[in-house]
Amino acid sequence: MTALPVPDPVYVLRGANSGINTLCFQCSNPDPDFPILYSGSSNGLIHIWNLKTRRICGSLNGHGGNSVYCVKTLSNRKNGLLSQGRDQNIRLWDLSEGRNIVTESLSTENVGFCKCSLFEVTEKRSLLATPWKGLEEVHVLELPSKTSICTLKPETDAKLGMPMSLRMWQPNAGSHPHLLAGYEDGSVVLWNLSLGRMLSRLTCHQEPVMSLDFDAEKTKGVSGSSEKQLCIWSHKGQGNMELQQTYQLTNPGISEVTLRQDKKILATAGWDHRIRLFGWKKLKPLAVLDYHTSTVYCVAFSDHKQPSERLMAAGSKDHRISVWSIYNQT
Repeated sequence: MTALPVPDPVYVLRGANSGINTLCFQCSNPDPDFPILYSGSSNGLIHIWNLKTRRICGSLNGHGGNSVYCVKTLSNRKNGLLSQGRDQNIRLWDLSEGRNIVTESLSTENVGFCKCSLFEVTEKRSLLATPWKGLEEVHVLELPSKTSICTLKPETDAKLGMPMSLRMWQPNAGSHPHLLAGYEDGSVVLWNLSLGRMLSRLTCHQEPVMSLDFDAEKTKGVSGSSEKQLCIWSHKGQGNMELQQTYQLTNPGISEVTLRQDKKILATAGWDHRIRLFGWKKLKPLAVLDYHTSTVYCVAFSDHKQPSERLMAAGSKDHRISVWSIYNQT
């Protein structure tokens, strides 16, 4: 079989004037101005990109000029947005009908840069997991009430260090969500939120876990660090997590790992300026996308309903966002 040619970006978004730390698509709104892309920047701004005009159509400034490193849309709130910044605050925004109002604020008092994890339980209830006041703590609370669910703190002798990456998931419909957390010591830990205790710990990296993602249907996850390898691990039933596979990279350093919504493609954002694509089923290398001139901080897939319209975006320290149309026939 002939290998598919490595594509070029379908277009590039310029104008943020700062490093792009995080990206999030919103493509499900029927409004003619959609789809849009949100980006969080090192200069503290959240830009709203109209992907039809390929221009900035708005900006939000709610973190006092401090770097924004996490942006998430809220599907159970029309035109709702969550942002997290280096000012140690998480903001909830109402963007409906042209508004740009902060409706809720949460101070984490955490000095790290671990992104929070949001899990939407029902149309009116979400769970938020975020690093907390103690350097090793993760706090889980309910939104919009801000009711505390639990605080996850490892045993003193565990020596995990700070949480670096978080991912909530639900084992079965109707069951309590679990939390996967990657730590400074290179461990990935599975937490039971209903019991507030650690279920399993797997030390799969020698360096801090910079990012992880999880396929709940296959109960299989992936993590990356500053090392030259990806780790694939699994969790079966009540058993411990197990390392399944490692993949050796050409160059060290992974900022983010992201699975496409259909769980067929894995993308990585690299310190070597490159985006790498893999088939998720067997971790088959598909392409190395070499466009950016500095560290790629983030990569995100669109939530288009039609496979032919799916996009991938990558943000870099070079102030640019590359937008790609890749392997939609997969």
